[in-house]
Amino acid sequence: MAATTATTTAVAVIRDWRGWPTVLRALWRSSLRFRTLTITLLLTSTAILITCVTMALVIQSDLFESRKNEALEDAARSVNQAQATLDATALGDDPAALPELWDSVQEDLGRNSTAEGLAGFRMEVDPDIPLNGFTAGLSDNLISSGLRNRVVEFDDWQSWQSVSLEVGGREVPGIIVGQQLRVPEAGPFAIYFAYDLADADNTLLFVQRTLWVAGIGLVAIVAAISFIVLRTVSTPIVEAAETSARLASGDLGVRIDVHGEDEIATLGRSFNAMADSIESQIKELGELSLVQQRFVSDVSHELRTPLTTIRLAADMLNDQRGAFDPTTARTTELLHTQVQRFETLLSDLLEISRYDAGSVQLELEATSLAHLAEDIIEQMQPLADDRGSELRLVAPGGYSPVDMDPRRVRRVLRNLIGNAIEHGEGRPIVVTVDSNQHAVAAGVRDFGLGMDPADAERVFDRFWRADPSRQRTLGGTGLGLSIALGDATLHGGSLDVWSELGVGTNFVLTLPRRGDATEGPSPIPIEPQERLGEPGDATQPIQLADVPAELFDRGSIE
Repeated sequence: MAATTATTTAVAVIRDWRGWPTVLRALWRSSLRFRTLTITLLLTSTAILITCVTMALVIQSDLFESRKNEALEDAARSVNQAQATLDATALGDDPAALPELWDSVQEDLGRNSTAEGLAGFRMEVDPDIPLNGFTAGLSDNLISSGLRNRVVEFDDWQSWQSVSLEVGGREVPGIIVGQQLRVPEAGPFAIYFAYDLADADNTLLFVQRTLWVAGIGLVAIVAAISFIVLRTVSTPIVEAAETSARLASGDLGVRIDVHGEDEIATLGRSFNAMADSIESQIKELGELSLVQQRFVSDVSHELRTPLTTIRLAADMLNDQRGAFDPTTARTTELLHTQVQRFETLLSDLLEISRYDAGSVQLELEATSLAHLAEDIIEQMQPLADDRGSELRLVAPGGYSPVDMDPRRVRRVLRNLIGNAIEHGEGRPIVVTVDSNQHAVAAGVRDFGLGMDPADAERVFDRFWRADPSRQRTLGGTGLGLSIALGDATLHGGSLDVWSELGVGTNFVLTLPRRGDATEGPSPIPIEPQERLGEPGDATQPIQLADVPAELFDRGSIE
Protein backbone atom coordinates (compact mmCIF):
# COMPACT_ATOMS: atom_id res chain seq x y z
CA MET A 1 0.00 0.00 0.00
CA ALA A 2 2.81 2.43 0.91
CA ALA A 3 4.67 1.64 -2.33
CA THR A 4 1.50 2.23 -4.36
CA THR A 5 0.92 5.58 -2.66
CA ALA A 6 4.53 6.67 -3.24
CA THR A 7 4.30 5.63 -6.91
CA THR A 8 1.05 7.56 -7.37
CA THR A 9 2.56 10.64 -5.76
CA ALA A 10 5.68 10.42 -7.96
CA VAL A 11 3.55 10.09 -11.14
CA ALA A 12 1.44 13.07 -10.11
CA VAL A 13 4.57 15.17 -9.51
CA ILE A 14 6.03 14.14 -12.90
CA ARG A 15 2.83 15.02 -14.74
CA ASP A 16 2.45 18.37 -13.05
CA TRP A 17 5.59 19.91 -14.54
CA ARG A 18 4.58 23.37 -13.36
CA GLY A 19 5.19 22.23 -9.79
CA TRP A 20 8.75 21.05 -10.47
CA PRO A 21 10.46 24.29 -9.36
CA THR A 22 8.66 24.14 -6.01
CA VAL A 23 9.55 20.46 -5.55
CA LEU A 24 13.19 21.11 -6.48
CA ARG A 25 13.43 24.05 -4.07
CA ALA A 26 11.97 21.91 -1.30
CA LEU A 27 14.44 19.09 -2.06
CA TRP A 28 17.33 21.58 -2.17
CA ARG A 29 16.44 22.90 1.29
CA SER A 30 15.62 19.60 2.93
CA SER A 31 17.97 17.01 1.37
CA LEU A 32 21.73 17.16 1.85
CA ARG A 33 22.07 14.13 -0.45
CA PHE A 34 20.17 15.88 -3.28
CA ARG A 35 22.12 19.13 -2.81
CA THR A 36 25.52 17.40 -2.81
CA LEU A 37 24.63 15.16 -5.77
CA THR A 38 23.34 18.13 -7.76
CA ILE A 39 26.47 20.21 -7.13
CA THR A 40 28.73 17.25 -7.97
CA LEU A 41 26.89 16.54 -11.23
CA LEU A 42 26.86 20.21 -12.26
CA LEU A 43 30.57 20.68 -11.65
CA THR A 44 31.46 17.33 -13.26
CA SER A 45 29.24 17.99 -16.27
CA THR A 46 30.74 21.46 -16.71
CA ALA A 47 34.30 20.09 -16.54
CA ILE A 48 33.52 17.25 -18.98
CA LEU A 49 31.71 19.64 -21.32
CA ILE A 50 34.65 22.03 -21.40
CA THR A 51 37.04 19.12 -21.97
CA CYS A 52 34.95 17.61 -24.78
CA VAL A 53 34.45 20.95 -26.54
CA THR A 54 38.16 21.76 -26.28
CA MET A 55 39.17 18.34 -27.62
CA ALA A 56 36.62 18.57 -30.43
CA LEU A 57 37.93 22.00 -31.47
CA VAL A 58 41.55 20.85 -31.34
CA ILE A 59 40.79 17.69 -33.34
CA GLN A 60 38.75 19.70 -35.84
CA SER A 61 41.62 22.15 -36.30
CA ASP A 62 44.16 19.35 -36.67
CA LEU A 63 42.02 17.42 -39.16
CA PHE A 64 41.39 20.49 -41.27
CA GLU A 65 45.02 21.54 -41.16
CA SER A 66 46.16 18.05 -42.11
CA ARG A 67 43.66 17.76 -44.98
CA LYS A 68 44.52 21.26 -46.20
CA ASN A 69 48.21 20.48 -46.28
CA GLU A 70 47.49 17.29 -48.24
CA ALA A 71 45.45 19.31 -50.76
CA LEU A 72 48.19 21.93 -51.10
CA GLU A 73 50.84 19.26 -51.62
CA ASP A 74 48.68 17.41 -54.15
CA ALA A 75 47.96 20.58 -56.13
CA ALA A 76 51.60 21.68 -56.05
CA ARG A 77 52.78 18.29 -57.24
CA SER A 78 50.31 18.24 -60.11
CA VAL A 79 51.17 21.82 -61.18
CA ASN A 80 54.91 21.20 -60.91
CA GLN A 81 54.66 18.06 -63.08
CA ALA A 82 52.63 19.98 -65.65
CA GLN A 83 55.08 22.88 -65.53
CA ALA A 84 57.98 20.44 -66.05
CA THR A 85 56.22 18.95 -69.05
CA LEU A 86 55.61 22.41 -70.54
CA ASP A 87 59.19 23.51 -69.97
CA ALA A 88 60.67 20.36 -71.51
CA THR A 89 58.58 20.39 -74.66
CA ALA A 90 59.92 22.14 -77.78
CA LEU A 91 57.08 23.50 -79.84
CA GLY A 92 58.98 24.30 -83.09
CA ASP A 93 57.12 25.97 -85.95
CA ASP A 94 54.06 23.72 -85.89
CA PRO A 95 51.02 25.90 -85.01
CA ALA A 96 49.05 22.87 -83.87
CA ALA A 97 51.68 21.78 -81.39
CA LEU A 98 50.67 24.28 -78.68
CA PRO A 99 46.96 23.30 -78.54
CA GLU A 100 47.89 19.63 -78.50
CA LEU A 101 50.37 20.28 -75.69
CA TRP A 102 47.76 22.22 -73.75
CA ASP A 103 45.24 19.41 -74.09
CA SER A 104 47.87 16.95 -72.89
CA VAL A 105 48.67 19.18 -69.90
CA GLN A 106 44.96 19.34 -68.93
CA GLU A 107 44.79 15.54 -68.97
CA ASP A 108 47.96 15.31 -66.88
CA LEU A 109 46.59 17.79 -64.33
CA GLY A 110 43.43 15.73 -63.85
CA ARG A 111 45.32 12.42 -63.82
CA ASN A 112 48.10 13.48 -61.44
CA SER A 113 45.81 15.04 -58.78
CA THR A 114 43.13 13.66 -56.47
CA ALA A 115 40.94 16.75 -56.82
CA GLU A 116 37.20 16.43 -57.25
CA GLY A 117 37.14 19.35 -59.65
CA LEU A 118 39.58 21.23 -61.85
CA ALA A 119 39.53 24.56 -63.70
CA GLY A 120 42.01 26.76 -65.53
CA PHE A 121 41.64 30.33 -66.71
CA ARG A 122 43.95 32.38 -68.94
CA MET A 123 45.28 35.43 -67.15
CA GLU A 124 46.52 37.37 -70.26
CA VAL A 125 44.19 37.37 -73.21
CA ASP A 126 46.00 37.26 -76.60
CA PRO A 127 43.79 36.69 -79.64
CA ASP A 128 46.77 35.51 -81.66
CA ILE A 129 47.25 32.48 -79.46
CA PRO A 130 44.26 30.08 -79.67
CA LEU A 131 44.31 28.73 -76.06
CA ASN A 132 41.27 28.93 -73.78
CA GLY A 133 40.56 28.09 -70.19
CA PHE A 134 38.82 24.91 -69.11
CA THR A 135 36.56 23.55 -66.35
CA ALA A 136 36.33 19.96 -65.20
CA GLY A 137 33.84 19.56 -62.40
CA LEU A 138 34.59 22.98 -60.88
CA SER A 139 32.31 25.88 -61.60
CA ASP A 140 33.87 29.30 -61.75
CA ASN A 141 31.02 30.55 -59.50
CA LEU A 142 32.64 28.76 -56.54
CA ILE A 143 35.88 30.70 -56.97
CA SER A 144 35.78 33.95 -55.06
CA SER A 145 37.25 37.17 -56.37
CA GLY A 146 39.60 37.29 -53.41
CA LEU A 147 41.10 33.94 -54.35
CA ARG A 148 41.43 35.07 -58.02
CA ASN A 149 43.20 38.24 -56.96
CA ARG A 150 45.62 36.39 -54.70
CA VAL A 151 46.51 33.90 -57.47
CA VAL A 152 47.14 36.77 -59.88
CA GLU A 153 49.15 38.79 -57.39
CA PHE A 154 51.36 36.00 -55.99
CA ASP A 155 52.72 34.09 -58.98
CA ASP A 156 54.95 31.76 -56.97
CA TRP A 157 52.53 31.06 -54.07
CA GLN A 158 49.57 28.83 -53.53
CA SER A 159 46.29 30.36 -52.36
CA TRP A 160 43.20 28.58 -50.98
CA GLN A 161 39.70 29.10 -49.72
CA SER A 162 37.09 27.02 -47.92
CA VAL A 163 33.91 26.31 -49.87
CA SER A 164 30.87 24.10 -49.82
CA LEU A 165 30.92 21.53 -52.60
CA GLU A 166 28.07 19.45 -53.97
CA VAL A 167 29.12 15.82 -54.08
CA GLY A 168 26.64 13.06 -54.78
CA GLY A 169 23.68 15.40 -54.39
CA ARG A 170 24.64 16.67 -50.92
CA GLU A 171 26.62 19.60 -49.63
CA VAL A 172 30.03 18.75 -48.18
CA PRO A 173 32.84 20.96 -46.91
CA GLY A 174 35.68 21.50 -49.36
CA ILE A 175 38.73 23.56 -50.23
CA ILE A 176 39.83 25.22 -53.51
CA VAL A 177 43.58 25.63 -54.17
CA GLY A 178 44.79 28.11 -56.79
CA GLN A 179 48.22 28.40 -58.41
CA GLN A 180 49.75 29.86 -61.57
CA LEU A 181 50.90 27.67 -64.48
CA ARG A 182 53.14 29.29 -67.13
CA VAL A 183 52.43 28.07 -70.66
CA PRO A 184 55.10 28.87 -73.28
CA GLU A 185 54.04 31.50 -75.83
CA ALA A 186 50.58 31.75 -74.12
CA GLY A 187 51.44 33.27 -70.77
CA PRO A 188 50.30 32.36 -67.24
CA PHE A 189 47.16 30.38 -66.45
CA ALA A 190 45.35 30.27 -63.07
CA ILE A 191 44.81 26.62 -62.20
CA TYR A 192 42.23 25.76 -59.47
CA PHE A 193 41.81 22.40 -57.77
CA ALA A 194 38.69 21.52 -55.71
CA TYR A 195 39.05 18.97 -52.90
CA ASP A 196 36.16 17.70 -50.81
CA LEU A 197 36.71 17.23 -47.08
CA ALA A 198 33.84 14.80 -46.54
CA ASP A 199 36.16 12.13 -45.14
CA ALA A 200 37.62 14.59 -42.64
CA ASP A 201 34.13 15.78 -41.76
CA ASN A 202 32.96 12.21 -41.20
CA THR A 203 35.99 11.55 -39.04
CA LEU A 204 35.27 14.70 -37.04
CA LEU A 205 31.63 13.70 -36.56
CA PHE A 206 32.70 10.27 -35.38
CA VAL A 207 35.17 11.76 -32.95
CA GLN A 208 32.57 14.24 -31.65
CA ARG A 209 29.99 11.49 -31.16
CA THR A 210 32.58 9.41 -29.36
CA LEU A 211 33.50 12.34 -27.13
CA TRP A 212 29.86 13.09 -26.29
CA VAL A 213 29.07 9.44 -25.58
CA ALA A 214 32.19 9.18 -23.43
CA GLY A 215 31.29 12.43 -21.64
CA ILE A 216 27.73 11.29 -20.91
CA GLY A 217 29.08 7.94 -19.77
CA LEU A 218 31.54 9.68 -17.45
CA VAL A 219 28.74 11.85 -16.01
CA ALA A 220 26.64 8.75 -15.42
CA ILE A 221 29.57 6.95 -13.79
CA VAL A 222 30.32 9.98 -11.59
CA ALA A 223 26.62 10.22 -10.67
CA ALA A 224 26.51 6.55 -9.74
CA ILE A 225 29.71 6.76 -7.70
CA SER A 226 28.53 9.96 -5.99
CA PHE A 227 25.15 8.41 -5.19
CA ILE A 228 26.75 5.30 -3.73
CA VAL A 229 29.22 7.33 -1.66
CA LEU A 230 26.56 9.77 -0.49
CA ARG A 231 24.19 6.96 0.37
CA THR A 232 26.91 5.21 2.32
CA VAL A 233 27.66 8.38 4.26
CA SER A 234 24.17 9.91 4.51
CA THR A 235 22.20 6.78 5.37
CA PRO A 236 23.61 6.65 8.93
CA ILE A 237 22.95 10.37 9.25
CA VAL A 238 19.35 9.97 8.10
CA GLU A 239 18.95 7.01 10.46
CA ALA A 240 20.34 9.11 13.31
CA ALA A 241 17.92 11.95 12.45
CA GLU A 242 14.93 9.58 12.36
CA THR A 243 16.02 7.98 15.61
CA SER A 244 16.38 11.43 17.20
CA ALA A 245 12.88 12.36 16.06
CA ARG A 246 11.44 9.15 17.53
CA LEU A 247 13.37 9.78 20.74
CA ALA A 248 12.03 13.33 20.89
CA SER A 249 8.47 12.06 20.35
CA GLY A 250 8.73 9.89 23.47
CA ASP A 251 10.04 6.55 22.20
CA LEU A 252 12.83 6.33 24.75
CA GLY A 253 13.80 2.75 23.86
CA VAL A 254 14.84 3.47 20.27
CA ARG A 255 18.55 3.12 19.40
CA ILE A 256 20.84 3.28 16.37
CA ASP A 257 22.21 0.04 14.93
CA VAL A 258 26.00 0.33 15.10
CA HIS A 259 28.29 -1.54 12.68
CA GLY A 260 32.05 -1.28 12.34
CA GLU A 261 34.61 0.91 14.00
CA ASP A 262 34.66 4.00 11.78
CA GLU A 263 33.62 7.57 12.58
CA ILE A 264 29.95 6.85 11.83
CA ALA A 265 30.01 3.91 14.24
CA THR A 266 31.58 6.15 16.88
CA LEU A 267 28.81 8.68 16.32
CA GLY A 268 26.19 5.93 16.68
CA ARG A 269 27.66 4.66 19.94
CA SER A 270 27.84 8.20 21.32
CA PHE A 271 24.22 8.78 20.35
CA ASN A 272 23.11 5.56 22.00
CA ALA A 273 25.00 6.49 25.16
CA MET A 274 23.28 9.88 25.14
CA ALA A 275 19.88 8.21 24.63
CA ASP A 276 20.56 5.85 27.54
CA SER A 277 21.41 8.80 29.75
CA ILE A 278 18.32 10.75 28.65
CA GLU A 279 16.08 7.73 29.19
CA SER A 280 17.50 7.17 32.65
CA GLN A 281 17.10 10.82 33.64
CA ILE A 282 13.58 11.05 32.23
CA LYS A 283 12.53 7.94 34.11
CA GLU A 284 14.07 9.34 37.28
CA LEU A 285 12.34 12.68 36.77
CA GLY A 286 9.08 10.87 36.03
CA GLU A 287 9.35 8.92 39.26
CA LEU A 288 10.12 12.11 41.18
CA SER A 289 7.16 13.81 39.51
CA LEU A 290 4.87 10.97 40.50
CA VAL A 291 6.15 11.16 44.05
CA GLN A 292 5.59 14.91 44.06
CA GLN A 293 2.09 14.58 42.62
CA ARG A 294 1.22 11.87 45.14
CA PHE A 295 2.63 13.98 47.94
CA VAL A 296 0.62 17.07 46.91
CA SER A 297 -2.53 15.03 46.50
CA ASP A 298 -2.08 13.19 49.79
CA VAL A 299 -1.24 16.35 51.70
CA SER A 300 -4.20 18.16 50.21
CA HIS A 301 -6.56 15.35 51.09
CA GLU A 302 -5.11 14.92 54.57
CA LEU A 303 -5.30 18.65 55.30
CA ARG A 304 -8.86 19.01 54.10
CA THR A 305 -10.45 17.39 57.18
CA PRO A 306 -8.62 19.41 59.83
CA LEU A 307 -8.97 22.50 57.66
CA THR A 308 -12.73 22.02 57.59
CA THR A 309 -12.75 21.94 61.38
CA ILE A 310 -10.56 25.03 61.54
CA ARG A 311 -12.77 26.84 59.01
CA LEU A 312 -15.91 26.08 61.06
CA ALA A 313 -14.23 27.36 64.21
CA ALA A 314 -13.00 30.46 62.35
CA ASP A 315 -16.52 31.10 61.01
CA MET A 316 -17.96 30.85 64.51
CA LEU A 317 -15.33 33.22 65.91
CA ASN A 318 -15.85 35.63 63.03
CA ASP A 319 -19.59 35.66 63.65
CA GLN A 320 -18.92 36.51 67.33
CA ARG A 321 -16.21 39.16 66.68
CA GLY A 322 -18.55 41.96 67.63
CA ALA A 323 -18.39 40.79 71.28
CA PHE A 324 -14.58 40.88 71.33
CA ASP A 325 -12.26 43.76 72.01
CA PRO A 326 -10.87 45.49 68.89
CA THR A 327 -7.58 43.61 68.89
CA THR A 328 -9.20 40.20 69.25
CA ALA A 329 -11.85 41.12 66.68
CA ARG A 330 -9.19 42.11 64.12
CA THR A 331 -7.29 38.90 64.84
CA THR A 332 -10.46 36.87 64.35
CA GLU A 333 -11.13 38.64 61.05
CA LEU A 334 -7.57 37.94 59.80
CA LEU A 335 -7.87 34.30 60.88
CA HIS A 336 -11.12 33.93 58.99
CA THR A 337 -9.62 35.51 55.82
CA GLN A 338 -6.46 33.43 55.84
CA VAL A 339 -8.39 30.20 56.50
CA GLN A 340 -10.50 30.95 53.42
CA ARG A 341 -7.35 31.62 51.42
CA PHE A 342 -5.80 28.41 52.71
CA GLU A 343 -8.88 26.47 51.66
CA THR A 344 -8.71 28.01 48.18
CA LEU A 345 -5.04 27.10 47.93
CA LEU A 346 -5.78 23.49 48.86
CA SER A 347 -8.50 23.31 46.23
CA ASP A 348 -6.13 24.71 43.59
CA LEU A 349 -3.40 22.26 44.60
CA LEU A 350 -5.83 19.37 44.29
CA GLU A 351 -6.88 20.60 40.85
CA ILE A 352 -3.26 20.93 39.75
CA SER A 353 -2.54 17.41 41.00
CA ARG A 354 -5.46 16.11 38.92
CA TYR A 355 -4.03 17.80 35.82
CA ASP A 356 -0.61 16.33 36.50
CA ALA A 357 -2.11 12.89 36.96
CA GLY A 358 -4.21 13.21 33.78
CA SER A 359 -7.39 12.38 35.65
CA VAL A 360 -9.41 15.48 34.71
CA GLN A 361 -12.67 14.81 32.88
CA LEU A 362 -14.89 17.36 31.15
CA GLU A 363 -18.63 17.55 31.85
CA LEU A 364 -19.85 19.01 28.56
CA GLU A 365 -23.04 21.00 28.24
CA ALA A 366 -24.40 23.18 25.46
CA THR A 367 -23.69 26.64 26.87
CA SER A 368 -23.79 30.17 25.51
CA LEU A 369 -20.47 31.85 26.18
CA ALA A 370 -22.10 35.28 26.03
CA HIS A 371 -24.63 34.30 28.69
CA LEU A 372 -21.86 32.86 30.81
CA ALA A 373 -19.82 36.06 30.55
CA GLU A 374 -22.83 38.14 31.54
CA ASP A 375 -23.36 36.00 34.66
CA ILE A 376 -19.73 36.32 35.71
CA ILE A 377 -19.79 40.10 35.20
CA GLU A 378 -22.92 40.36 37.32
CA GLN A 379 -21.31 38.31 40.09
CA MET A 380 -18.08 40.32 40.09
CA GLN A 381 -19.66 43.73 39.68
CA PRO A 382 -19.59 44.50 43.44
CA LEU A 383 -15.89 43.71 43.59
CA ALA A 384 -15.27 45.93 40.57
CA ASP A 385 -17.29 48.75 42.10
CA ASP A 386 -15.25 48.41 45.27
CA ARG A 387 -12.03 48.87 43.24
CA GLY A 388 -13.50 51.71 41.15
CA SER A 389 -13.51 49.76 37.86
CA GLU A 390 -16.35 49.64 35.36
CA LEU A 391 -17.09 46.27 33.75
CA ARG A 392 -18.20 46.55 30.12
CA LEU A 393 -19.52 43.69 27.97
CA VAL A 394 -19.11 43.84 24.19
CA ALA A 395 -20.73 40.81 22.60
CA PRO A 396 -21.19 40.88 18.79
CA GLY A 397 -21.21 37.06 18.78
CA GLY A 398 -21.01 33.97 20.94
CA TYR A 399 -24.71 33.61 21.69
CA SER A 400 -25.29 30.19 20.16
CA PRO A 401 -24.69 27.25 22.53
CA VAL A 402 -21.39 25.40 22.25
CA ASP A 403 -20.42 22.17 24.00
CA MET A 404 -18.19 23.09 26.96
CA ASP A 405 -17.72 22.46 30.66
CA PRO A 406 -19.49 25.54 32.09
CA ARG A 407 -17.96 25.13 35.55
CA ARG A 408 -14.42 25.25 34.20
CA VAL A 409 -15.07 28.03 31.66
CA ARG A 410 -16.79 30.01 34.40
CA ARG A 411 -13.68 29.52 36.56
CA VAL A 412 -11.44 30.76 33.74
CA LEU A 413 -13.50 33.91 33.15
CA ARG A 414 -13.77 34.62 36.87
CA ASN A 415 -10.01 34.33 37.20
CA LEU A 416 -9.32 36.59 34.19
CA ILE A 417 -11.79 39.26 35.30
CA GLY A 418 -10.48 39.06 38.87
CA ASN A 419 -6.92 39.65 37.68
CA ALA A 420 -8.12 42.55 35.53
CA ILE A 421 -9.81 44.12 38.56
CA GLU A 422 -6.70 43.52 40.65
CA HIS A 423 -4.33 45.19 38.16
CA GLY A 424 -6.69 47.54 36.35
CA GLU A 425 -5.87 50.58 38.47
CA GLY A 426 -9.57 51.48 38.75
CA ARG A 427 -9.96 51.91 34.99
CA PRO A 428 -12.68 50.35 32.80
CA ILE A 429 -12.43 46.64 31.99
CA VAL A 430 -13.78 45.46 28.63
CA VAL A 431 -15.04 41.89 28.29
CA THR A 432 -15.49 40.92 24.61
CA VAL A 433 -17.34 37.83 23.37
CA ASP A 434 -17.35 36.89 19.69
CA SER A 435 -17.49 33.84 17.41
CA ASN A 436 -16.85 32.56 13.91
CA GLN A 437 -17.58 29.31 12.10
CA HIS A 438 -14.76 27.48 13.92
CA ALA A 439 -14.62 28.84 17.45
CA VAL A 440 -16.02 31.09 20.16
CA ALA A 441 -13.83 33.41 22.19
CA ALA A 442 -13.87 35.68 25.19
CA GLY A 443 -11.38 38.50 25.74
CA VAL A 444 -10.70 40.40 28.97
CA ARG A 445 -8.95 43.72 28.45
CA ASP A 446 -7.76 46.07 31.16
CA PHE A 447 -5.98 49.41 30.85
CA GLY A 448 -3.85 49.10 33.95
CA LEU A 449 -0.21 48.48 34.72
CA GLY A 450 0.59 45.99 31.96
CA MET A 451 3.70 43.82 31.72
CA ASP A 452 6.83 43.66 29.63
CA PRO A 453 7.14 40.77 27.11
CA ALA A 454 9.42 38.72 29.38
CA ASP A 455 6.86 38.79 32.20
CA ALA A 456 3.99 38.07 29.81
CA GLU A 457 5.66 34.82 28.77
CA ARG A 458 5.64 33.60 32.40
CA VAL A 459 2.15 34.55 33.52
CA PHE A 460 0.98 30.94 33.26
CA ASP A 461 3.81 29.57 35.42
CA ARG A 462 2.76 28.20 38.80
CA PHE A 463 3.20 30.58 41.76
CA TRP A 464 4.86 33.17 39.52
CA ARG A 465 4.23 36.85 40.25
CA ALA A 466 5.35 39.77 38.08
CA ASP A 467 5.87 41.99 41.11
CA PRO A 468 6.52 40.01 44.32
CA SER A 469 6.41 43.20 46.38
CA ARG A 470 2.85 43.94 45.27
CA GLN A 471 0.29 42.99 47.90
CA ARG A 472 -2.52 40.71 46.83
CA THR A 473 -5.83 42.16 47.87
CA LEU A 474 -8.07 39.57 46.24
CA GLY A 475 -6.52 36.51 47.87
CA GLY A 476 -4.92 34.92 44.81
CA THR A 477 -2.91 31.72 45.16
CA GLY A 478 -0.64 32.12 42.11
CA LEU A 479 -2.20 29.04 40.50
CA GLY A 480 -5.24 30.60 38.86
CA LEU A 481 -3.78 31.33 35.43
CA SER A 482 -2.04 27.95 35.35
CA ILE A 483 -5.35 26.22 36.07
CA ALA A 484 -7.10 28.47 33.52
CA LEU A 485 -4.59 27.43 30.85
CA GLY A 486 -5.19 23.79 31.76
CA ASP A 487 -8.95 24.25 31.43
CA ALA A 488 -8.56 25.89 28.01
CA THR A 489 -6.21 23.17 26.79
CA LEU A 490 -8.55 20.47 28.09
CA HIS A 491 -11.28 21.89 25.82
CA GLY A 492 -8.92 21.80 22.83
CA GLY A 493 -8.73 25.58 22.92
CA SER A 494 -6.15 28.17 23.86
CA LEU A 495 -5.52 30.98 26.32
CA ASP A 496 -3.31 33.77 25.00
CA VAL A 497 -2.04 37.00 26.51
CA TRP A 498 -0.91 40.36 25.19
CA SER A 499 0.48 43.03 27.47
CA GLU A 500 2.42 46.25 27.32
CA LEU A 501 3.77 48.34 30.17
CA GLY A 502 1.62 51.36 30.90
CA VAL A 503 -0.98 50.32 28.30
CA GLY A 504 -2.71 47.30 29.77
CA THR A 505 -3.25 43.58 29.30
CA ASN A 506 -5.51 41.50 27.11
CA PHE A 507 -6.34 37.82 27.70
CA VAL A 508 -8.18 35.86 24.99
CA LEU A 509 -9.84 32.49 25.67
CA THR A 510 -10.65 30.55 22.47
CA LEU A 511 -12.80 27.40 22.46
CA PRO A 512 -13.57 25.22 19.42
CA ARG A 513 -17.14 24.80 18.27
CA ARG A 514 -16.54 21.15 17.53
CA GLY A 515 -13.66 18.72 17.52
CA ASP A 516 -10.57 18.55 19.66
CA ALA A 517 -8.73 21.66 18.50
CA THR A 518 -9.41 25.08 17.06
CA GLU A 519 -8.95 25.77 13.37
CA GLY A 520 -8.00 29.10 11.95
CA PRO A 521 -7.62 32.41 13.77
CA SER A 522 -9.43 33.32 16.95
CA PRO A 523 -12.58 35.45 16.57
CA ILE A 524 -10.90 38.01 18.85
CA PRO A 525 -7.39 39.26 17.96
CA ILE A 526 -4.91 38.86 20.75
CA GLU A 527 -3.44 42.33 20.19
CA PRO A 528 -6.16 44.94 20.63
CA GLN A 529 -6.85 47.23 17.73
CA GLU A 530 -7.28 50.21 20.05
CA ARG A 531 -4.35 50.82 22.37
CA LEU A 532 -5.76 53.55 24.58
CA GLY A 533 -4.54 54.35 28.04
CA GLU A 534 -7.99 55.68 28.73
CA PRO A 535 -10.69 53.91 26.68
CA GLY A 536 -13.24 56.67 27.27
CA ASP A 537 -16.24 56.01 25.07
CA ALA A 538 -14.42 53.63 22.73
CA THR A 539 -16.62 50.81 23.96
CA GLN A 540 -20.10 50.73 25.30
CA PRO A 541 -21.79 48.07 27.43
CA ILE A 542 -24.08 45.67 25.60
CA GLN A 543 -26.80 44.12 27.67
CA LEU A 544 -28.00 40.70 26.56
CA ALA A 545 -31.48 41.60 27.70
CA ASP A 546 -31.63 44.12 24.85
CA VAL A 547 -30.80 41.51 22.19
CA PRO A 548 -33.86 40.18 20.27
CA ALA A 549 -34.86 36.70 21.36
CA GLU A 550 -35.01 35.39 17.79
CA LEU A 551 -31.24 35.75 17.57
CA PHE A 552 -30.75 32.95 20.10
CA ASP A 553 -32.63 30.58 17.83
CA ARG A 554 -29.97 30.91 15.12
CA GLY A 555 -26.86 28.79 14.96
CA SER A 556 -24.61 31.78 15.59
CA ILE A 557 -24.46 35.52 15.31
CA GLU A 558 -21.48 36.37 13.13
